[in-house]
Amino acid sequence: MTEEPRPTLEAVAARAGVSRATVSRVVNGDPGVREVLAERVRHAVDELGYVPNRAARSLVTRRHDAVAVVIAEPETRVFADPFFALQLRGISKGLTARDVQLVLLLTEGRDDHERVGRYLAGGHVDGALVFSLHLDDPLPAIIRRAGLPTVFGGRPGWPDAAEGELGAPYVDCDNRGGAREAVRHLVGLGRGRVAHITGPLDQISAVDRLDGYRDALADVDPRLIAEGDFTPAGGERAMRELLDRVPELDAVFAANDLSASGALRVLRERGRRVPDDVAVAGFDDMLPVAEQTDPPLTTVRQDIEEMGRLMADMLLRGRGGEGLASGSENVVLPTALVRRASA
Repeated sequence: MTEEPRPTLEAVAARAGVSRATVSRVVNGDPGVREVLAERVRHAVDELGYVPNRAARSLVTRRHDAVAVVIAEPETRVFADPFFALQLRGISKGLTARDVQLVLLLTEGRDDHERVGRYLAGGHVDGALVFSLHLDDPLPAIIRRAGLPTVFGGRPGWPDAAEGELGAPYVDCDNRGGAREAVRHLVGLGRGRVAHITGPLDQISAVDRLDGYRDALADVDPRLIAEGDFTPAGGERAMRELLDRVPELDAVFAANDLSASGALRVLRERGRRVPDDVAVAGFDDMLPVAEQTDPPLTTVRQDIEEMGRLMADMLLRGRGGEGLASGSENVVLPTALVRRASA
């Protein structure tokens, strides 16, 4: 059975009664075509089932209609943490609305950084969305060499960014303010020994949340701070460490919900009632975690999905010619404390 030939631009032009150039402009999203003609072209496209040749179109528009999403974490972490699923969902919505393909790139080691660098420099994508960076990460320098428009998820903390050399905007939430509000809530409950399980301190979000914890307390006992890694296992390790050092602690602020879930398990093992003996608060308000803990978790809500959508929107905003948003247009979303049974 012979496969029927795919409809061509010429066939669409003949059906619509317009020139091939007019069809090309409509298909490529050029706004300079009268609406009556554009509607005839769209109708002919639907009737014939015409599908644009992306490779040919990219030669004309110099666009690939694809964006790289680079997560500076191994796949075992990315697929186990609902934070990444929520952010990717927001990014996907933002890209899909403009008919742009998402290309996911993960990094686990130095070889992966080199692979990602080669891909980004190879002319496959129109830009990059990058998040979960660590302070010693080589990705910012690699991306700068690739010369791609880039938006970062999270406030950059490496020296180049502070000097404005990267020229890339970012989307973040008010990590410090949200942490400060959570700790003040615990203090307001009458808790006098509030501990903190941090995130990995080579990430700016974790440092900002630690600073917010310190902001809320007049005097901070360093024994009440234990470093975690944004995972349940890290929360468990840090909670055990804190209880061994300061058994009389009566509240814990964990830097994210997953760490808080690990802390809750250890408190239960040690016979500590939550919130009667120890009040617990987290950060993120990821519903698959925060509503399923025992008891349900008081936490700081950040709109993770909206952050992803805004990253995509910021990156694609410049494709019409006005240029990518500058660093002065960074977006920092507000946070809100969500009170549940744990505190």
